[in-house]
Amino acid sequence: MKNETEQNIINLKRRSMLKNSIFGLTAIAAASVIVPNAVYADDIPVLTEDDPMAMGLGYKLDTATVDATKQPKHTADQSCSNCALFTATTGGAGTCTIFTGKLVNEKAWCSAYAKKG
Repeated sequence: MKNETEQNIINLKRRSMLKNSIFGLTAIAAASVIVPNAVYADDIPVLTEDDPMAMGLGYKLDTATVDATKQPKHTADQSCSNCALFTATTGGAGTCTIFTGKLVNEKAWCSAYAKKG
């Protein structure tokens, strides 16, 4: 039978291994979320105004072209670049939580606009 000191050493090794395993899994999970967006941003298609979902939300590539009669809540200062749903990537475009899997123009606008807080 092991004495108390040996048992404490084994318990400390188990704790250390468990702690390192949890840290490693967390790092892998974070990398799998962050890296694909950075590495594959060029492969994401650009959202167009004729996309069915874009049409349903009144998406326009340029906020200046939004028809005020069709979109009365729109104001000139609203664009994807200052929307809470938008995350900038590169080249004047970014991703949107509404239009997953597509890049949107930072100067664009849609009726799901939510001002960044």
